[in-house]
Amino acid sequence: MSNGFHVSATILFGGGARREVVAQLQRFKIQRVLLVTDVGMMQLGPAREIAALLEEAGLAVTVFDGVQPDPTDQNVTDGLTRYQSEGCEALVAVGGGSPIDAAKAISVMTTNSAPLSQFAGYHKIPQAGAPLIAIPTTAGTGSEATKVSVITDTERDVKMMILSVHLLPTVALVDYELTLSMPPALTAAVGVDTLTHGIEAYVSRKAHGMTDPLALSCIQLVAKHLRTAFREPANHEARAGMMLAACQGGMAFANSSVCLVHGMSRPIGAVFHVPHGLSNAVLLPTVTKFSWSASVERYAMVAKLLGCCPADATNEAAAESLVEGLEQLNADLSVPRLRACRGVEETRFRALLSKMAGDALASGSPQNNPRIPTEEEIVALYEAAW
Repeated sequence: MSNGFHVSATILFGGGARREVVAQLQRFKIQRVLLVTDVGMMQLGPAREIAALLEEAGLAVTVFDGVQPDPTDQNVTDGLTRYQSEGCEALVAVGGGSPIDAAKAISVMTTNSAPLSQFAGYHKIPQAGAPLIAIPTTAGTGSEATKVSVITDTERDVKMMILSVHLLPTVALVDYELTLSMPPALTAAVGVDTLTHGIEAYVSRKAHGMTDPLALSCIQLVAKHLRTAFREPANHEARAGMMLAACQGGMAFANSSVCLVHGMSRPIGAVFHVPHGLSNAVLLPTVTKFSWSASVERYAMVAKLLGCCPADATNEAAAESLVEGLEQLNADLSVPRLRACRGVEETRFRALLSKMAGDALASGSPQNNPRIPTEEEIVALYEAAW
Protein backbone atom coordinates (compact mmCIF):
# COMPACT_ATOMS: atom_id res chain seq x y z
CA MET A 1 0.00 0.00 0.00
CA SER A 2 1.37 3.43 -0.92
CA ASN A 3 1.08 6.48 1.35
CA GLY A 4 0.63 10.06 0.14
CA PHE A 5 2.44 13.07 1.58
CA HIS A 6 1.27 16.60 0.79
CA VAL A 7 2.29 19.90 2.35
CA SER A 8 2.02 23.56 1.35
CA ALA A 9 4.27 24.29 -1.64
CA THR A 10 6.11 27.06 0.22
CA ILE A 11 6.58 27.35 4.00
CA LEU A 12 8.59 30.30 5.28
CA PHE A 13 9.38 29.95 8.96
CA GLY A 14 10.78 32.27 11.62
CA GLY A 15 10.47 35.67 13.26
CA GLY A 16 9.34 38.28 10.71
CA ALA A 17 8.16 35.72 8.11
CA ARG A 18 4.81 37.56 7.88
CA ARG A 19 6.56 40.45 6.11
CA GLU A 20 7.19 38.18 3.11
CA VAL A 21 3.50 38.36 2.21
CA VAL A 22 3.91 41.00 -0.50
CA ALA A 23 6.82 39.22 -2.20
CA GLN A 24 4.84 35.96 -2.23
CA LEU A 25 1.78 37.62 -3.81
CA GLN A 26 3.98 39.31 -6.38
CA ARG A 27 5.20 35.87 -7.50
CA PHE A 28 1.64 35.27 -8.75
CA LYS A 29 1.19 38.81 -10.15
CA ILE A 30 -1.77 39.38 -7.81
CA GLN A 31 -3.33 42.86 -7.61
CA ARG A 32 -6.57 42.35 -5.64
CA VAL A 33 -6.65 40.45 -2.34
CA LEU A 34 -9.33 39.26 0.08
CA LEU A 35 -7.92 39.36 3.63
CA VAL A 36 -9.80 36.73 5.66
CA THR A 37 -9.70 37.17 9.42
CA ASP A 38 -11.89 37.71 12.48
CA VAL A 39 -12.88 40.78 14.48
CA GLY A 40 -10.38 39.96 17.26
CA MET A 41 -7.45 39.89 14.84
CA MET A 42 -8.46 43.31 13.50
CA GLN A 43 -8.72 44.69 17.05
CA LEU A 44 -5.47 43.11 18.28
CA GLY A 45 -3.60 44.36 15.25
CA PRO A 46 -2.00 41.47 13.31
CA ALA A 47 -4.60 41.61 10.53
CA ARG A 48 -4.35 45.40 10.36
CA GLU A 49 -0.55 45.12 10.07
CA ILE A 50 -0.84 42.68 7.14
CA ALA A 51 -3.49 44.86 5.44
CA ALA A 52 -1.17 47.88 5.77
CA LEU A 53 1.77 45.95 4.27
CA LEU A 54 -0.38 44.99 1.27
CA GLU A 55 -1.78 48.50 0.80
CA GLU A 56 1.68 50.10 1.01
CA ALA A 57 2.75 47.80 -1.83
CA GLY A 58 -0.13 49.14 -3.96
CA LEU A 59 -2.41 46.09 -3.71
CA ALA A 60 -6.17 46.50 -3.45
CA VAL A 61 -7.26 44.89 -0.16
CA THR A 62 -10.78 43.87 0.83
CA VAL A 63 -11.03 42.87 4.50
CA PHE A 64 -13.50 40.12 5.40
CA ASP A 65 -13.51 39.81 9.19
CA GLY A 66 -16.78 37.89 9.47
CA VAL A 67 -15.24 34.55 10.51
CA GLN A 68 -16.52 33.20 13.83
CA PRO A 69 -14.83 30.61 16.06
CA ASP A 70 -15.59 27.20 14.51
CA PRO A 71 -16.43 28.75 11.13
CA THR A 72 -19.72 27.98 9.42
CA ASP A 73 -20.85 27.42 5.85
CA GLN A 74 -22.52 30.85 6.11
CA ASN A 75 -19.14 32.48 6.90
CA VAL A 76 -17.76 30.83 3.77
CA THR A 77 -20.68 32.03 1.63
CA ASP A 78 -20.32 35.58 2.96
CA GLY A 79 -16.59 35.60 2.29
CA LEU A 80 -17.07 34.21 -1.21
CA THR A 81 -19.60 36.95 -1.98
CA ARG A 82 -17.08 39.61 -0.93
CA TYR A 83 -14.32 37.92 -2.96
CA GLN A 84 -16.44 37.89 -6.10
CA SER A 85 -18.00 41.35 -5.73
CA GLU A 86 -14.57 42.97 -5.28
CA GLY A 87 -12.95 41.05 -8.15
CA CYS A 88 -10.29 39.50 -5.91
CA GLU A 89 -7.62 37.17 -7.31
CA ALA A 90 -6.15 35.63 -4.15
CA LEU A 91 -6.72 35.26 -0.42
CA VAL A 92 -4.57 36.01 2.62
CA ALA A 93 -5.75 34.39 5.87
CA VAL A 94 -4.61 35.89 9.19
CA GLY A 95 -5.56 34.25 12.48
CA GLY A 96 -5.98 30.90 14.18
CA GLY A 97 -7.47 27.79 12.64
CA SER A 98 -10.89 29.37 12.10
CA PRO A 99 -9.91 32.13 9.62
CA ILE A 100 -7.47 29.79 7.87
CA ASP A 101 -10.06 26.99 7.54
CA ALA A 102 -12.65 29.48 6.29
CA ALA A 103 -10.20 30.93 3.75
CA LYS A 104 -9.37 27.45 2.45
CA ALA A 105 -13.07 26.78 1.87
CA ILE A 106 -13.61 30.19 0.24
CA SER A 107 -10.61 29.52 -2.02
CA VAL A 108 -11.99 26.25 -3.39
CA MET A 109 -15.50 27.68 -3.72
CA THR A 110 -14.17 30.31 -6.15
CA THR A 111 -13.69 27.50 -8.70
CA ASN A 112 -16.14 24.77 -7.63
CA SER A 113 -19.93 24.83 -7.57
CA ALA A 114 -21.98 25.11 -4.37
CA PRO A 115 -22.95 23.68 -1.92
CA LEU A 116 -19.81 23.21 0.15
CA SER A 117 -21.42 20.25 1.96
CA GLN A 118 -21.02 18.01 -1.11
CA PHE A 119 -17.24 18.08 -0.52
CA ALA A 120 -17.38 16.79 3.08
CA GLY A 121 -15.20 13.70 3.46
CA TYR A 122 -12.12 12.71 1.50
CA HIS A 123 -10.86 13.91 -1.90
CA LYS A 124 -14.14 15.20 -3.32
CA ILE A 125 -13.09 18.68 -4.53
CA PRO A 126 -12.60 18.61 -8.32
CA GLN A 127 -10.77 21.91 -8.98
CA ALA A 128 -7.89 23.77 -7.30
CA GLY A 129 -8.97 27.08 -5.81
CA ALA A 130 -7.58 30.62 -5.84
CA PRO A 131 -4.07 31.16 -4.41
CA LEU A 132 -4.06 31.33 -0.61
CA ILE A 133 -1.40 32.62 1.77
CA ALA A 134 -1.95 31.44 5.36
CA ILE A 135 -0.46 33.44 8.25
CA PRO A 136 -1.20 31.68 11.57
CA THR A 137 -1.34 33.69 14.80
CA THR A 138 -1.74 30.76 17.21
CA ALA A 139 0.66 27.87 17.75
CA GLY A 140 -2.11 25.30 17.61
CA THR A 141 -4.04 23.93 14.69
CA GLY A 142 -1.26 23.68 12.10
CA SER A 143 -3.98 24.53 9.55
CA GLU A 144 -1.44 26.51 7.51
CA ALA A 145 0.20 23.20 6.53
CA THR A 146 -2.80 20.87 6.14
CA LYS A 147 -5.15 19.75 3.40
CA VAL A 148 -8.05 19.81 5.87
CA SER A 149 -10.79 22.34 6.57
CA VAL A 150 -13.42 21.91 9.29
CA ILE A 151 -16.60 23.91 8.65
CA THR A 152 -19.88 23.72 10.57
CA ASP A 153 -22.95 22.83 8.50
CA THR A 154 -25.49 25.16 10.13
CA GLU A 155 -28.49 23.24 8.84
CA ARG A 156 -27.45 19.92 10.42
CA ASP A 157 -25.43 21.29 13.38
CA VAL A 158 -22.51 19.07 12.33
CA LYS A 159 -18.85 19.90 11.80
CA MET A 160 -17.89 18.85 8.28
CA MET A 161 -14.37 17.49 7.93
CA ILE A 162 -13.26 18.22 4.37
CA LEU A 163 -9.96 16.75 3.19
CA SER A 164 -8.49 17.45 -0.23
CA VAL A 165 -5.08 18.33 -1.62
CA HIS A 166 -6.80 21.41 -3.10
CA LEU A 167 -7.25 22.80 0.43
CA LEU A 168 -3.48 23.16 1.00
CA PRO A 169 -2.48 26.81 1.26
CA THR A 170 -0.20 27.89 -1.58
CA VAL A 171 2.13 29.57 0.91
CA ALA A 172 2.40 29.39 4.71
CA LEU A 173 4.16 32.23 6.55
CA VAL A 174 4.87 30.79 10.00
CA ASP A 175 5.93 33.69 12.23
CA TYR A 176 6.13 32.99 15.97
CA GLU A 177 6.22 36.74 16.73
CA LEU A 178 2.46 36.79 16.05
CA THR A 179 1.91 34.44 19.03
CA LEU A 180 3.64 36.63 21.62
CA SER A 181 0.35 38.34 22.50
CA MET A 182 -1.59 35.08 23.05
CA PRO A 183 -3.09 34.99 26.57
CA PRO A 184 -2.13 32.01 28.80
CA ALA A 185 -5.50 30.21 28.53
CA LEU A 186 -5.32 30.25 24.73
CA THR A 187 -1.64 29.26 24.77
CA ALA A 188 -2.59 26.25 26.92
CA ALA A 189 -5.56 25.09 24.83
CA VAL A 190 -3.89 25.40 21.43
CA GLY A 191 -0.66 23.97 22.84
CA VAL A 192 -2.36 20.78 24.00
CA ASP A 193 -4.18 20.76 20.64
CA THR A 194 -0.75 20.70 18.98
CA LEU A 195 0.30 17.85 21.27
CA THR A 196 -2.89 15.98 20.34
CA HIS A 197 -1.98 16.32 16.66
CA GLY A 198 1.48 14.89 17.28
CA ILE A 199 0.21 12.00 19.39
CA GLU A 200 -2.72 11.07 17.15
CA ALA A 201 -0.61 11.27 13.98
CA TYR A 202 1.91 8.90 15.62
CA VAL A 203 -0.51 6.32 17.05
CA SER A 204 -2.92 6.40 14.09
CA ARG A 205 -3.48 3.26 12.05
CA LYS A 206 -2.49 5.43 9.05
CA ALA A 207 0.89 6.53 10.45
CA HIS A 208 3.84 5.93 8.13
CA GLY A 209 7.53 6.65 7.68
CA MET A 210 7.10 10.19 6.37
CA THR A 211 4.80 11.30 9.20
CA ASP A 212 6.47 9.59 12.19
CA PRO A 213 9.53 11.90 12.39
CA LEU A 214 7.33 15.02 12.19
CA ALA A 215 4.94 13.68 14.83
CA LEU A 216 7.76 12.76 17.21
CA SER A 217 9.51 16.11 16.74
CA CYS A 218 6.18 17.88 17.43
CA ILE A 219 5.74 15.94 20.70
CA GLN A 220 9.34 16.63 21.76
CA LEU A 221 9.02 20.37 21.08
CA VAL A 222 5.79 20.56 23.10
CA ALA A 223 7.48 18.73 25.99
CA LYS A 224 10.30 21.27 25.93
CA HIS A 225 8.41 24.51 25.36
CA LEU A 226 4.69 24.47 26.24
CA ARG A 227 4.88 25.03 29.99
CA THR A 228 7.40 27.84 29.46
CA ALA A 229 5.25 29.52 26.79
CA PHE A 230 2.31 29.33 29.21
CA ARG A 231 4.26 30.79 32.17
CA GLU A 232 6.40 33.26 30.21
CA PRO A 233 4.35 34.59 27.27
CA ALA A 234 7.20 36.82 26.04
CA ASN A 235 9.76 33.98 25.89
CA HIS A 236 10.81 33.98 22.22
CA GLU A 237 12.51 30.57 22.30
CA ALA A 238 9.41 28.90 23.75
CA ARG A 239 7.08 30.67 21.32
CA ALA A 240 9.28 29.73 18.35
CA GLY A 241 9.42 26.11 19.55
CA MET A 242 5.64 25.87 19.90
CA MET A 243 5.08 27.48 16.47
CA LEU A 244 7.38 24.89 14.89
CA ALA A 245 5.61 22.12 16.82
CA ALA A 246 2.21 23.31 15.57
CA CYS A 247 3.34 23.38 11.94
CA GLN A 248 4.99 19.95 12.20
CA GLY A 249 1.92 18.53 13.96
CA GLY A 250 -0.26 19.83 11.13
CA MET A 251 1.93 18.26 8.47
CA ALA A 252 1.99 14.98 10.41
CA PHE A 253 -1.73 14.50 11.05
CA ALA A 254 -2.82 15.74 7.62
CA ASN A 255 -0.75 12.98 6.02
CA SER A 256 -1.42 10.31 8.65
CA SER A 257 -4.74 11.08 10.35
CA VAL A 258 -6.34 12.24 13.54
CA CYS A 259 -8.14 9.68 15.68
CA LEU A 260 -10.66 9.40 18.49
CA VAL A 261 -9.87 12.66 20.32
CA HIS A 262 -10.75 14.68 17.23
CA GLY A 263 -13.74 12.50 16.42
CA MET A 264 -15.20 13.21 19.86
CA SER A 265 -14.07 16.84 19.92
CA ARG A 266 -15.93 18.02 16.81
CA PRO A 267 -19.47 17.32 18.12
CA ILE A 268 -18.67 19.23 21.34
CA GLY A 269 -17.63 22.17 19.20
CA ALA A 270 -20.63 21.92 16.89
CA VAL A 271 -23.21 21.64 19.69
CA PHE A 272 -21.70 23.66 22.57
CA HIS A 273 -19.27 25.90 20.67
CA VAL A 274 -16.33 24.94 22.89
CA PRO A 275 -13.18 26.05 20.99
CA HIS A 276 -11.63 23.13 19.11
CA GLY A 277 -8.24 23.28 20.84
CA LEU A 278 -9.84 23.35 24.29
CA SER A 279 -12.16 20.40 23.63
CA ASN A 280 -9.18 18.37 22.33
CA ALA A 281 -7.16 19.25 25.43
CA VAL A 282 -10.02 18.26 27.75
CA LEU A 283 -10.52 14.89 26.03
CA LEU A 284 -6.88 13.86 25.51
CA PRO A 285 -6.19 12.12 28.89
CA THR A 286 -9.52 10.25 28.90
CA VAL A 287 -9.12 8.98 25.33
CA THR A 288 -5.48 8.03 25.95
CA LYS A 289 -6.54 5.91 28.95
CA PHE A 290 -9.01 4.06 26.68
CA SER A 291 -6.55 3.64 23.79
CA TRP A 292 -3.03 2.93 25.02
CA SER A 293 -3.38 -0.83 25.50
CA ALA A 294 -3.90 -1.24 21.73
CA SER A 295 -0.57 0.39 20.80
CA VAL A 296 1.66 -0.01 23.84
CA GLU A 297 5.00 0.60 22.11
CA ARG A 298 3.92 3.85 20.45
CA TYR A 299 2.22 5.30 23.53
CA ALA A 300 5.35 4.33 25.52
CA MET A 301 7.50 6.35 23.12
CA VAL A 302 5.19 9.37 23.58
CA ALA A 303 5.38 9.01 27.38
CA LYS A 304 9.19 8.91 27.31
CA LEU A 305 9.41 11.98 25.06
CA LEU A 306 7.09 13.85 27.42
CA GLY A 307 9.12 12.79 30.45
CA CYS A 308 6.21 10.96 32.10
CA CYS A 309 8.41 8.05 33.19
CA PRO A 310 12.06 7.02 33.52
CA ALA A 311 13.84 6.39 30.21
CA ASP A 312 14.33 2.72 31.13
CA ALA A 313 10.69 2.06 32.05
CA THR A 314 9.07 -0.95 30.39
CA ASN A 315 6.75 -0.13 27.49
CA GLU A 316 3.71 -1.14 29.54
CA ALA A 317 4.68 1.03 32.53
CA ALA A 318 5.58 3.93 30.25
CA ALA A 319 2.30 3.80 28.29
CA GLU A 320 0.32 3.63 31.52
CA SER A 321 2.22 6.62 32.95
CA LEU A 322 1.17 8.75 29.98
CA VAL A 323 -2.41 9.12 31.24
CA GLU A 324 -1.26 10.63 34.52
CA GLY A 325 1.33 12.74 32.70
CA LEU A 326 -1.33 14.24 30.42
CA GLU A 327 -3.64 14.89 33.38
CA GLN A 328 -0.75 16.66 35.14
CA LEU A 329 -0.01 18.74 32.02
CA ASN A 330 -3.65 19.88 31.87
CA ALA A 331 -3.53 20.71 35.58
CA ASP A 332 -0.29 22.70 35.15
CA LEU A 333 -1.89 24.63 32.28
CA SER A 334 -5.24 25.18 34.08
CA VAL A 335 -7.14 23.27 31.37
CA PRO A 336 -10.62 22.66 32.86
CA ARG A 337 -12.75 19.52 32.94
CA LEU A 338 -15.56 19.35 30.39
CA ARG A 339 -18.17 20.36 32.98
CA ALA A 340 -16.26 23.61 33.62
CA CYS A 341 -16.12 24.66 29.95
CA ARG A 342 -18.26 27.67 29.20
CA GLY A 343 -21.57 26.81 27.53
CA VAL A 344 -21.57 23.08 28.33
CA GLU A 345 -24.80 22.67 30.28
CA GLU A 346 -25.20 19.26 31.95
CA THR A 347 -28.85 18.47 31.11
CA ARG A 348 -28.32 19.23 27.43
CA PHE A 349 -24.97 17.41 27.44
CA ARG A 350 -26.59 14.23 28.81
CA ALA A 351 -29.53 14.52 26.39
CA LEU A 352 -27.19 14.78 23.39
CA LEU A 353 -24.65 12.09 24.33
CA SER A 354 -26.01 9.58 21.85
CA LYS A 355 -26.17 12.12 18.97
CA MET A 356 -22.62 13.29 19.70
CA ALA A 357 -21.30 9.72 19.83
CA GLY A 358 -23.03 8.93 16.52
CA ASP A 359 -21.62 12.09 14.90
CA ALA A 360 -18.14 11.25 16.23
CA LEU A 361 -18.25 7.80 14.64
CA ALA A 362 -19.71 9.15 11.40
CA SER A 363 -16.72 11.51 11.03
CA GLY A 364 -14.43 8.53 10.33
CA SER A 365 -11.67 9.66 12.72
CA PRO A 366 -12.37 7.11 15.52
CA GLN A 367 -11.82 4.30 12.99
CA ASN A 368 -8.14 5.35 12.75
CA ASN A 369 -7.66 5.01 16.52
CA PRO A 370 -5.47 2.15 17.80
CA ARG A 371 -8.52 0.87 19.72
CA ILE A 372 -11.71 1.41 17.72
CA PRO A 373 -14.66 2.28 19.98
CA THR A 374 -18.34 1.42 19.73
CA GLU A 375 -20.95 4.16 20.04
CA GLU A 376 -21.64 3.00 23.62
CA GLU A 377 -17.94 3.27 24.49
CA ILE A 378 -17.83 6.83 23.10
CA VAL A 379 -20.81 7.76 25.29
CA ALA A 380 -18.95 6.33 28.31
CA LEU A 381 -15.82 8.31 27.35
CA TYR A 382 -17.80 11.56 27.16
CA GLU A 383 -19.16 10.78 30.63
CA ALA A 384 -15.64 10.02 31.93
CA ALA A 385 -14.37 13.37 30.59
CA TRP A 386 -17.25 15.25 32.23
